[in-house]
Amino acid sequence: MKKRKALSGNYKAQNPDKYVGDLNNIHYRSSWERMFCKWCDSNDRIIMWSIEPIAIPYYDIGTRKYRKYYPDFFIKMANGKEYLIEIKPAVECSPPVGKRRTRNFIIAEQTYKTNQSKWKAARIFCDQKGWVFRVMDENALHQLGLKVIRKSIPTLKSSPKKKSSIKK
Repeated sequence: MKKRKALSGNYKAQNPDKYVGDLNNIHYRSSWERMFCKWCDSNDRIIMWSIEPIAIPYYDIGTRKYRKYYPDFFIKMANGKEYLIEIKPAVECSPPVGKRRTRNFIIAEQTYKTNQSKWKAARIFCDQKGWVFRVMDENALHQLGLKVIRKSIPTLKSSPKKKSSIKK
């Protein structure tokens, strides 16, 4: 199975007064992030939002290195609550299943460990600030009323196989 290339691009804010940061550099890295940008921009309960506004230092248990984590979104609600939001596919939010020694399993396990390290640091950071940290997968986005419509990627059809002239 071929892995799809994630949709990325720049979002143009419809309510620029709500966005904190460079309005010319609102960069999303997936269709889910693009939809979340639109949701933040148009939601009356959100008074402020930004993309990847904060660097959180963390220790990656998978690679055993210190790194910086940039959560996808910061939002401030009209009621005063503040959130750091990470958008991830559900498959990256739980431990991998499958054959333990396959290349795909090892990569999925590494990704899961790295994500857990990032999210632990983000929770500690948010607790200190009085903020809330949330990881949102496609199921959580659907609960907000956001639906991802995937455009099918055209694939090359294989040419019909020629019948062998050798008779059995």
